[in-house]
Formats: sequence, C-alpha cells, structure tokens
Amino acid sequence: MRITGYRTLTTVQDWGRPVGDANGVFADGVVRVPIVLVDTDAGITGVGFGPHVEIDSVFAAIEGEDPRGVTALYDRMLRQVFKAGHAGAVFGTIGALDTALWDIKAQAAGEPLWRLLGGRDRRVPAYASGVDIGLGDDELVALYATYADLGLRVAKLKGGLDVERDRDRLILVRDVLTDAGRGTRPGLMLDVNEALTRKQAVRHVGELERTLDLIWIEEPVRRWDAEGHAVVGRGVRASVATGENLTGLEQYRPLISTGAVDVVQAAAGWGVTHFLRVAAYAHAHDLPVSPIGNTPVGLLHAATSVPNHLVSELQDLRPPSGVSVDFHVEDGAFVLGDSPGLGIRVDEAAITASELLVLPVTEGPHVRPERAGQRLLAVVQGVGTSPEQLHPLPS
Repeated sequence: MRITGYRTLTTVQDWGRPVGDANGVFADGVVRVPIVLVDTDAGITGVGFGPHVEIDSVFAAIEGEDPRGVTALYDRMLRQVFKAGHAGAVFGTIGALDTALWDIKAQAAGEPLWRLLGGRDRRVPAYASGVDIGLGDDELVALYATYADLGLRVAKLKGGLDVERDRDRLILVRDVLTDAGRGTRPGLMLDVNEALTRKQAVRHVGELERTLDLIWIEEPVRRWDAEGHAVVGRGVRASVATGENLTGLEQYRPLISTGAVDVVQAAAGWGVTHFLRVAAYAHAHDLPVSPIGNTPVGLLHAATSVPNHLVSELQDLRPPSGVSVDFHVEDGAFVLGDSPGLGIRVDEAAITASELLVLPVTEGPHVRPERAGQRLLAVVQGVGTSPEQLHPLPS
C-alpha cells in the first residue's frame, strides 16, 4: 500500500452560542475546522483535523510511502521542515497528516484504532468544558445541566479576568453538578489561557481557594514559562495543568524537569504520535496526561493505550458540520465504537456544496489581546464581547 495524494477541506463547528476565553470570544459561535484527507492506492482514505500550512512541503516527506509505517513517517515530516522548524501551525499540519496515517493503518488492519494501539477499555473518562466565558449565568447553568445529564461530574470553566466573577460562575456550575450527582462533590478546574502573570495567578487562585477546591489551574502564565509555572504551583493548592500549546516533545523538557507541571496536556491538533510520546515522557516522571481539543478523536483512541491517562476534554456535544464520529458519551465518559480506524466519516459533497463563508481569524480567543497580563483591575465581561472591548471597573 502506498500514499498517493491528499485533499483539504474546511468546514465549521457551529456551537450555537458564543464561545471563547480570556483572550476573546467568537460571538456567533462559528469556528472553522480544517480537514486533511490522505489517499492510498488501496482505496483507503485517512482523516485528520488540523491546519494546511506548508502542507505541500510536509506531504513530500510521505508521498509514495507505505502509510503503515506511521511513526517513522512522523519523524520524516519533522525532518522535512528542519531548517525553518516545526513549531506553530506547521506542527498542526504534521499532526493532521499523522492522525490520517493512523486512521489508514487501523482501517487496513480492520480494527478500531483504540484496539490496534493496545487499548483494553473503550471508555475514556471525560470532563465538561464549555469554552464558556461569553455566557450569562442562565446560559451557563443550562449548558452544564446538559453535560450533567450525560453523567459528567467534573467541569472546566474559562476565566482569569475577574476573580469575583470566576468565583460566582464556578459556584453556579458546582451547584448544578452537585444536584445532578445527588450531593456527590463535583470537580472543578479553571483555565485562564495564559492571561495572567505569575503573581496575578497566585493571587487569583488563592482568592478562589478561600471558598472553592480546584483540581487544577490551567495555563496560568505563558506556555514556555517553566519557572513561572513552578512559582504558581508552589503558591496554590491546585495542580498546575499545561502543555496544549507546546509543539514538540522538546518543549516539555523544562516544564517537567523543573517540576513546574502537575497535569501534562497535549492538544488533539498535534497528532497521535506526538500524544503517545508526550504520554510516555510524562509517565516516566510519574505525571498524568490529559488530551485537549474539541474533536480529539485520535487522542481518545490513543488514551486507551497509555497507563497515565487522567481525563479527556469534552467541549461541544456535536461534531463539525459534515462530519460524523463513531463514539458517544454516557455516564461521564466517551465510549468509542468498533468502526475500523478512527470511525470518522466526512461528507465531502455536503461540505463543498454548503459554500460556507470561512474568513481568516482576526479576533477572538486565538488572538492575544494587547493588554493581556497587564490589566490592573478586573474587567466586565459581556456576552459576545472580546477582552479588547472590555472596560476596567471603576476604582
């Protein structure tokens, strides 16, 4: 079997509500989702989600190769971009192609990827993550009630702009999950998406911990700041979680070697091979690993085969437009199906025919605000607003 070509598509995830974090909000809730399809001469096509940046150059490393040699081909793709480096969006292109190759390998074997990788249990523990900073109280409660109906008892909220507002929102969600669990104590996490400085993060979490018990604080400072993460970790009771924006195993070394991270994360967009290597590296340091992403299908399969998987992120309850997936959620867990490969099906005709208007991202949670980390006062968060539109509270 040989790799013969690739195709790219872009669909959208329509959340049906505002979605965002401390860096910004997509008010219409419509987010673009790039897709890569890899074809073979055996008639098997693999699917990967991720960027198309420099894809011609990266694909040259695997064209004509046997797709079943996935890990070796992954390293070929890394070497292909050696001079310019594989960080950033190019790493997402490599990850998308890598995920598609794993899909092909498992389809060729006639097995779901979770079984091919050596997984025993198709159930993957999940936590609710609404990407919810743009929601009002009533919307927030309704959203997490939906998660609770699926048996989820752990939730991660977005915050970092106003500690009092974060406290109020966390309490609202705590109460929803407590009621659903008939008094069982739920788990809570807060994700501030690199919006704070070291001392700000310690003060922010410390204030929340006066009344709440947080499992973790996520990305409290900039992603590469190992010393800063360590400072936060020493200053709060909560664990420190980070890693979703690290593009390459080498970027984890300073964080792990200095004891700066307690929960090691990896984003779905960076691919299956990357996750497996991160998980092994974390396991060697007795650390748990947790996948991040809205459609983390490849990492869900991979999570079944690693000994240190803690929990996986569940964001939107629906797949992107034109995409179907072979898993469902029940009793607080993803339940993977038996379809060969990843179990992803892409309706190319429907996506193409929809003629979706997909504009470049110029604002929202993917664009860091100019004053991030430099705000002295809390900011008022309105639904559908970005932090650049927020106004400081009066002193």
